[in-house]
Amino acid sequence: MGSPEKEEATGTFWDHLDALRGCLLKAAAVTVLCGLVAFFFKDGLFRIVLAPKDDGFCTYRLLEKLGVALGVAEMIPEDFSVRLINTALAEQFVIHMKVALYAGLFCASPYVLYLLFHFVSPALYADERRYALHTVGAGYVMFLLGSALNYFLIFPLTFRFLGTYQVSAEVENAITLQSYMDTLLTMNLMLGIVFEIPVLCWLLARFGVLDTAFMRRYRRHAIVVILVAAAVITPTSDVFTLLLVALPMWLLYEAGIWVVAATERRRANKNE
Repeated sequence: MGSPEKEEATGTFWDHLDALRGCLLKAAAVTVLCGLVAFFFKDGLFRIVLAPKDDGFCTYRLLEKLGVALGVAEMIPEDFSVRLINTALAEQFVIHMKVALYAGLFCASPYVLYLLFHFVSPALYADERRYALHTVGAGYVMFLLGSALNYFLIFPLTFRFLGTYQVSAEVENAITLQSYMDTLLTMNLMLGIVFEIPVLCWLLARFGVLDTAFMRRYRRHAIVVILVAAAVITPTSDVFTLLLVALPMWLLYEAGIWVVAATERRRANKNE
């Protein structure tokens, strides 16, 4: 058992409410400030955001080199071109603001999490603070990993496949900027949330709600749920994207089994 000590939370309900308001105002101010910086660096911001639409993106080049090394280079198209178009008068400006705010929140997120943890931590016991810190840190890292996997692998492969797919050579692909951005941002958010599965499994195992026997017994049911969830969270309706999203979800489920087993072993060792 950890130390039961915790900081004394003094003050009235209104004092705590005022402290929370100050915390949220600071978080909002830093997010808006980072968003303004991103807004004024438009060229650099959209160079990053629009990079997966070009055939020179690092993922495509890496796959081509991998194809050459494996002797299947002819199966990987070397060049492709997809044109983005705008169909509404204010759409580009609105998307510029939306992407800048998203980038601002992304950059400010470590400070926002610090503010929230600093506000909550005085009400926690010492061991609760430790577990909360580990959970928040692991959850943040896993969210970043999920977003990175989407940006560097899942979204580029989805965009390359769907953006170049043609039912006839007479039908040219022209993807709207709104469609491109909605798909990218939605998939980034969804993959970040999906990557929280091992952290959630660890928490449930810590509380004794989940065990490895249950997860292994219902593995086949979990695969069905994963396929349904992948179909729901993917903004496109094609099987290719569904499988690209479902595969890491299944791997994360297997990682969750390993995490729960490790937690059970650690608890058993403490009880000996």
